[in-house]
Amino acid sequence: MARIEQDVFAEIAEERSGVRSRTASRRRSRRRGWLTAGGIAAAFVVGVLITPSVLSLTTAASSGSSVSAVPAPAGVTSPELKSLADGGAKNSATTGGSASSATSTPRDIVRTGSATVQVHDVRAAADALRALAEKHGGFVESEQLGSSGVPSSTGGIVPLPQGDGWVTLRVPAADLTAVMDALRDQGTVLSTSIGQDDVTATTTDLRAQVASLTASVDRLTQLMSQASSVADLLTAETALTDRQAQLQSAQQQLKSLESQVEMSSVQVTLVREAAAAADPAGFGDGVAAGWHGLIVSLNALVIALGFLLPWLAVALVVVLIVWGIVRIRRAGRARRSAGNTASAPTPQD
Repeated sequence: MARIEQDVFAEIAEERSGVRSRTASRRRSRRRGWLTAGGIAAAFVVGVLITPSVLSLTTAASSGSSVSAVPAPAGVTSPELKSLADGGAKNSATTGGSASSATSTPRDIVRTGSATVQVHDVRAAADALRALAEKHGGFVESEQLGSSGVPSSTGGIVPLPQGDGWVTLRVPAADLTAVMDALRDQGTVLSTSIGQDDVTATTTDLRAQVASLTASVDRLTQLMSQASSVADLLTAETALTDRQAQLQSAQQQLKSLESQVEMSSVQVTLVREAAAAADPAGFGDGVAAGWHGLIVSLNALVIALGFLLPWLAVALVVVLIVWGIVRIRRAGRARRSAGNTASAPTPQD
């Protein structure tokens, strides 16, 4: 019995020690899990708070740095090559825009003039205007004489009377006032106007775009020479083609505006003088004026008759049809009346 009791108590003690060890291990596992979760949460919070500041500092540093000094590493992939090209163009545009705004440049002003001049001979006046433009170092941009139209400010064509015309001159902007004053020598100036348009902001932006796109084209050309795969080469070639098209468009717009600033446009409308009416000064002039009036009246009468003749023909046809219908109806009535009279009984004696 004593041995049995000792064995039972020994088993109970072993079971109690095993339960205690399992409980302790569970507690240690739970403690390790809570510590791991807390560390992950702390790392997440630190990342959320610190990462935006680090990214903003990195972006500011990259935008302020010179992109042209960044070499294209060998073996660069297509997305990286595209990001380098796009980033270089944007940074160059920012740098060009700030440099242009900081530098004081003269104002770019487009000056234009227009006038309406009454002349005796439109052809001779057009030749005189050509000589005037060449005298001041300009030229005739366009010319139209005869029954045509003159370009309007809205882009349309305003019709002109028979024998009139218009001439568009291009003269240096500095000589615009002198050319407008010289128009008085060509005839009677009916109206004049001078307009000015400040295009400084547009030309400044176009110059910045040209400088930025030129730098971008040069960088893309270098990247093409350093491309290590066909995919990189095709990406660089596509970006280079797009940049070259944008560069040519900006250069054309800038060239057009600079030409308008340097050479002013003068639109001159030439109107022929009206012939003066002759006043009769004697018997012969009176007879001539009367004969002329008679001819004009006869001509108007002939025109009126020619206009009314088709209507008269139609009216005659209608009258004939109505007259025929009336004759037929009268003949029918007469026959019916004669028939009724013949069929009636005669009185006997």
